[in-house]
Amino acid sequence: MSKLQIIKLIISIALPLALGALAGLFTAQSIPEWFATLNKPSFNPPNWIFGPVWTTLYIIMGISFFLIWNQEMSKERNLAILVFMLQLVFNFGWSFIFFYFNMIGFALIEIILLWISIAFTLVLFYKIKPIASYINIPYLLWVTFATVLNGSFYFLNRG
Repeated sequence: MSKLQIIKLIISIALPLALGALAGLFTAQSIPEWFATLNKPSFNPPNWIFGPVWTTLYIIMGISFFLIWNQEMSKERNLAILVFMLQLVFNFGWSFIFFYFNMIGFALIEIILLWISIAFTLVLFYKIKPIASYINIPYLLWVTFATVLNGSFYFLNRG
């Protein structure tokens, strides 16, 4: 692996990890305060599970991004990178909408857009390097679960 590839790999993994850490830093205060007061669905996981799951998913996202970024420049690669970055923005934004601004309904709309952008990313990644798509399936599944969870919070706490 060349020096440039090593730098790209570090940046690829550090970017989603840093965004996740930054979102967590700004929204963590809401968990013991606002979030603790919400009605929760029976299938709500314990709070401690989210950190390890998201850390693992961010690392996987970074590796898959590296696999795409490391390919020869093309319209397809550039579009895949653009859509990946878009889903990162949605991912980052959801935490603020849900935890910081306490807007559960708007967060539900936003997480649906996140899910769509992840699915689109997987399709684009598959066309370039299938393994980059396959390794993100857990991410899509987790966000599917998070969408159901977000919807449940919305319906249990509206009004």
